[in-house]
Amino acid sequence: MPLRYKVVETGTVTDEEIESILNEWTSRGWSFDGIQFAMRESSKRPSMAFITFTREDEASEG
Repeated sequence: MPLRYKVVETGTVTDEEIESILNEWTSRGWSFDGIQFAMRESSKRPSMAFITFTREDEASEG
């Protein structure tokens, strides 16, 4: 089965927000794939995060 991808963008980059997103989407059957941070030049903290998830595409006919 081919993989489907889900990307969740957040502008609130805190441990609580990332944890909430991870718990929400994994409880819906998605598997955590990775996370990318977008940085601002003027700050050491990320301004955005993109969290990716995967799951098998059950709707595809093979």
